[in-house]
Amino acid sequence: MTSHDNRPARPRRTRLRAVLATAAVTALGATTLAALPATASTTDGTDATGGLTVQYRTSASGATADQSEPWFKVRNTSTTALPLSEVKLRYYFKADSPGATYRFACSWAAKGCAHITGTFGTLAHPTDTADRYLEIGFTTGAGTLAPGADTGDMQLRFHQTSWQPLRQSDDYSFGASQTAYGDWTKVTATRAGGLVWGSAPAGNSPTDPPTTPPPTTPPPGGSGTLWDDFGYSSHTDPKISANGWSVRANSGGPGVPGATWDPSNVTFSTAGGNTVMTLETSTAGTAATTEHTEVLTKAAKFKNGTYAARVRFSDAPRSGPDGDRVVQTFFTINDLKAPMADDYAEYDFEYLPNGGWGEPSNILYTTSWETYNPDPWQAVNQHTESRQSYAGWHDLVVTIDATSIKYYVDGRLFGTHDAAYLPERPMSINFNQWLIDLQGQTSTTPRAYEQQVDYVLHVKDQVLTPAQVDAKVAAYRSAGTAFEDTVPTS
Repeated sequence: MTSHDNRPARPRRTRLRAVLATAAVTALGATTLAALPATASTTDGTDATGGLTVQYRTSASGATADQSEPWFKVRNTSTTALPLSEVKLRYYFKADSPGATYRFACSWAAKGCAHITGTFGTLAHPTDTADRYLEIGFTTGAGTLAPGADTGDMQLRFHQTSWQPLRQSDDYSFGASQTAYGDWTKVTATRAGGLVWGSAPAGNSPTDPPTTPPPTTPPPGGSGTLWDDFGYSSHTDPKISANGWSVRANSGGPGVPGATWDPSNVTFSTAGGNTVMTLETSTAGTAATTEHTEVLTKAAKFKNGTYAARVRFSDAPRSGPDGDRVVQTFFTINDLKAPMADDYAEYDFEYLPNGGWGEPSNILYTTSWETYNPDPWQAVNQHTESRQSYAGWHDLVVTIDATSIKYYVDGRLFGTHDAAYLPERPMSINFNQWLIDLQGQTSTTPRAYEQQVDYVLHVKDQVLTPAQVDAKVAAYRSAGTAFEDTVPTS
């Protein structure tokens, strides 16, 4: 198992191959459903807007454009303050090809671009004018809107990662004539999970949480489970190897060429009543002083099912000056047997607290990989991103079944990726922390970054909801079970 060893750090702009189109059509090409659009309303008819309205304009009104430019204002029409962190907007569009991937950007916002997030999702019920959406959210730093106030301009945009022109004329939420702000019901808004504005494409009401609460009891079945509470004494604890883990010591990528991977930087302690694993990455500004960290399963035996971990990301170093382009991860992977090999697979949570790969600051990526060529660089993947701070503890879940890959952060759906990216071979489970390069911070003052892991769980061949994951973790801890591995090797 070669794991991450020789894989270079990778930019996120990718060129997708036409060969994927056929596989992805099944996931994205369904016909329009006959159901009526979901529309915000109330039973008594007194406040059909739910206390807010969404205004929209476009600054790119052509039928095709290099990038779509939906600009928004949210106005508080209620008589009480509106916390913007409770609000999410969805702009619905038709993908330009089944395998197309997109990137979000904020050009300018009165509330500050740092307080606006943008993530892409796939509709459960594609229509003739929409199979994707851009979801806009707000951090707590965006504050509240007083009664009658609005957010001011939010000058947003998105484009294909390939920078190929995109077609807007067939997009559900696009309005070519909307060159000045006006109320726009083809964009939906939810507040605290309930639809309060707009009409979604047929059959795609953005209610969150779902109308029917998800079950919390793990269903019966499954064909094996890996559970580890990381209750080890040190990186030399013989139980680590006996339980199927490897603490990496060999050289190679990703990260700074010439850096080492030091097992002694993996430590164990107690936090919040639970044992946690800490991965430390350090540097003094040279390759010789740079130490990366990785822990991975020795066996590549994990494929479809549910993967979950509780991970603590950090925005600032534990010591020393900040600014390094550090990558903090939880992922699954198998080896690339040849450039562009079709049986490669990888599914990533990657947090970049100081940016990197062309990003200036905090960003969380989830990425599903079909394959890549290391030289010259070419990649085939699908990703979802959110530009905001994720410092602190987070529950990360990824599920893989026969139809899609779904990523969840803290119980909320973060991204859905297409069937074209499903794994063909089993994988290992990995955690690592590494530096993309030494250009983000050029100081020679020593500094160290920490990523922590509370637990890891894999349930083979079974898709669990985040609530079911929580229940399964609670059951293991209630029973005092520190480790279990019943996943077969083949």
